Amino acid sequence: MKISIADPFYKEKQQAMSALYRVVDPELFVNIIDLGLVYGIDFDGDSSIEVTMTLSTPHCPMGEAITTGVRNVLSIEFPDKEIDVTIVTEPKWDHTMITDDGRSQLGI
Repeated sequence: MKISIADPFYKEKQQAMSALYRVVDPELFVNIIDLGLVYGIDFDGDSSIEVTMTLSTPHCPMGEAITTGVRNVLSIEFPDKEIDVTIVTEPKWDHTMITDDGRSQLGI
């Protein structure tokens, strides 16, 4: 996920993305940013943050643990904001979305 420096919430999105590196997929043992699971982070003024993401499989058994992790780390960074996590299936996740760091962590 890339964030434009021209984005009015650039600093906040960078802070949120940094926090999301701490959310690790419990099956793959790689964070959700390096896996390429996070598609977007949107700030709605002062009230909420919406994270748009996917899971590595449509019915991932660890989906609830991952989304709870997202809410937990963002609540620490942004305690006064409501955190919404939207799981999408399009675009469908595949291995090409993994960063070079993620590939290294996976040994591929």
